[in-house]
Amino acid sequence: MSPRRTRGAIGRGTDFDTHDFGRPAKRSRPRTKDRPDYSAARIARVITVDRGRYHCRMVDGDQHPLVATKARRLGRKGVIVGDLVRVVGDTSGDEGTLARIVQLEPRRTELNRTADDTDPYERPIVANADQLVIVTALADPPARPGMIDRVLVAGYDAGVRPVIALTKADLADPAELIALYEPIDVPIVVSEPDSDLSQLRELLAGKTTVFVGHSGVGKSTLINRLVPGADRATGQVNEATGKGRHTSTSAEAIALPPFDGPGGHDPGWVIDTPGVRSFGLSHVDPQTILEAFTDLADFTADCPRGCNHHSDAPECGLDEAAGRGELAAARLESFRRVLEAVDRPEEYR
Repeated sequence: MSPRRTRGAIGRGTDFDTHDFGRPAKRSRPRTKDRPDYSAARIARVITVDRGRYHCRMVDGDQHPLVATKARRLGRKGVIVGDLVRVVGDTSGDEGTLARIVQLEPRRTELNRTADDTDPYERPIVANADQLVIVTALADPPARPGMIDRVLVAGYDAGVRPVIALTKADLADPAELIALYEPIDVPIVVSEPDSDLSQLRELLAGKTTVFVGHSGVGKSTLINRLVPGADRATGQVNEATGKGRHTSTSAEAIALPPFDGPGGHDPGWVIDTPGVRSFGLSHVDPQTILEAFTDLADFTADCPRGCNHHSDAPECGLDEAAGRGELAAARLESFRRVLEAVDRPEEYR
């Protein structure tokens, strides 16, 4: 077999056989499953995410801010607001510098939602929150207890303490909503323009708290009052639809100013989130709701197998406890309303 004539960079018209090249050499460095050790890398808190840049604040030293990218192996959506991360590279935070997030610390809590009740994919909202403030306007836009119930469910599922904040009390009486939620022992704060926020400040002190609610209910307005200079965008409610316009476009963690309340609390953090129009719960197991109501769990021990604890469930232990006077009827009704936000979502829009 005669050698093949090839033209190329070696020289025009040179004769050589293809076997002269052989196979490409193997890599000199063998592959390994060992990962780099980042245990000594500094830790930062993710404050907000903007177009692939992670704005963070160091948790040690002077807690200065910095901007970082994310290591590819962490995945496209692997880091969210509230996460504690290990960073390497230039962590000085000087203008023009860029650190790199290389490791995600284990999350204490993770608040999730789905796009709707048929969506199987969870969407993490924030990480490491201690509390969830459900902000609801009493009017303009009108209050929607079904939405409150759904966010309560998400909070119980995530293991974060729920708080209800009723705003615009100058426009409507909060008594009806207070009566609806007092039986489930959720702290309720009522506010109006220029009202005293000391009760809310005390609840937030020393905690990381995420604010959730519809657009236009006053989330960002509350945060601007709690943190002077936060400058969170606020919006108005559409008169035709009665719904607010989205103003905040991304979640952001904001450090609270020093708090002078009893006990010398740490200030804590608040996380403002974009307004939501719906809160899907397809990721929630109804059993987690019962576990959140610890005083009710004992009454379900004698329930028939497969009991769903709804009002139409035969021989439910909760009804028997209420009949004996061991369980307040108002608390049972409130629990069932929250439970049915998961089991019967079509009624809780």
